[in-house]
This record gives sequence, structure tokens and C-alpha cells, in this order.
Amino acid sequence: MKPISELKLKLFADGADRADILRMYANPLICGFTTNPTLMRKAGLTDYECFARDILAAIPDRPISFEVFSDEFDEMNRQARRIASWGNQVNVKIPVTNTRGESSAPLIRCLAQAGIRLNVTALLMLDQVREVAAAMEGCAAGYVSVFAGRIADTGRDPVPIMAEAVRLLAPNPSLELIWASPRELLNIFQAEEVGCHIITATTDILKKLPLIGKDLAEYSLETVKMFRDDASAAGLEL
Repeated sequence: MKPISELKLKLFADGADRADILRMYANPLICGFTTNPTLMRKAGLTDYECFARDILAAIPDRPISFEVFSDEFDEMNRQARRIASWGNQVNVKIPVTNTRGESSAPLIRCLAQAGIRLNVTALLMLDQVREVAAAMEGCAAGYVSVFAGRIADTGRDPVPIMAEAVRLLAPNPSLELIWASPRELLNIFQAEEVGCHIITATTDILKKLPLIGKDLAEYSLETVKMFRDDASAAGLEL
């Protein structure tokens, strides 16, 4: 098993808690950051732009993705251009459809042609990858986020889907494929094996990085000791 530092895959931290983001920024293995409205709500944020500008000032040298939140394409367009104006390291996250299932491809094409760096998000199907790749053709740079973890949640193996997504994006080297919503550290090595460019992970997963390559006998013994300690602490008796 390769150490993380030798992987071609880039690690992005996914979250909206300022303290966690800055802790991850101190880790040289973290190459970028992503956020979304759900994570912002979980963090209790109410002033989107204030939060974003504060983070961008603290992290001026790594890419950071911020998402639009309108359900109407005209308003998405306005929000995307405003978000893009916050900094050169900003990628604007555009959902692959709105909540009515209408494709965002025309908007994606318009924004890409305007030179706005995009992160098209919430893809789960290869047809979506094809459509988004066509809409982003010729753009300077951008990300395509396929939610491999959510694919796995449905009982499907995401690995062949992600491998095919890599192939579909290959003709446009300016596009990078993100393995989004991983569920475990193993996904990092699966993403590396199929040729993904980036994997995003929450801080809960990234905190497990020291476990990579851990001796299994040692880990087994630690687990036994944990059960014993917890039984003692709970005062269990028979």
C-alpha cells in the first residue's frame, strides 16, 4: 500500500467549520477545499459571503469551491458570477440539475465560456458525465464531482462507474474528476487506482489518515482493549 504522499490523487477537505478548515490547511497533504449549503447549515452559518471571504483570506493559495443555492437558472447565473468575483482560487459549484430535474448544461456552458472556474456537482450517472463534459468543452479548468459514496449507498459498485467517468473526461485534460462523498479511507485507494484526479473527504474521514497501513494485529489488540475498557467504565456485571 502506497503512503498518501506518493499518490497522484489530490485530497480535498470537505466542510464548512472554520476551525476544521484551518486545521486541514495546516496539513500539506490537503490540496484544496470544498463546501456546500448542507455543510454550511450544519456549521450554523448565516452570512455566506462573510464566511467565504474570511476563509479565502486565510487560505489564499489553494482552490476552494463555493456553491450557488438558487433553484432558478437566471439567479444561479448571477450568484455564480458574484461568487467567482471573490477570488482567483474560487471554483463555483453548480448542481447538475435544479430541483425540477432540469439540466444545468446550458448554464454550465455559458459560465464556462465566460471563463468562470466551475465545479459541477451531484452527478451520479454516466449520462450526466457525458452531458457535463460536453457543456464544459474548451473551458480553461474545472471539476466534475461524481458522488461515488451515494452510488455505493444504493448497493451499486462505484468503481467501474468512476473508471468510465475518467475515460469520458480524458479528451479534455482541463477537467478533473472528483470522487465525492467517500465513506471510508479505502475509497482513497480505489479512486487512485481508477485514475481519479481528486477525492473530497470530510474531516471525520481525514482524521483517520494515520490508520493507513496500520499493523492489523496491533489494531486488533487495541480493539479488544477498547471493548474491555468500555465494559469496565460502564460498570457492566453478570
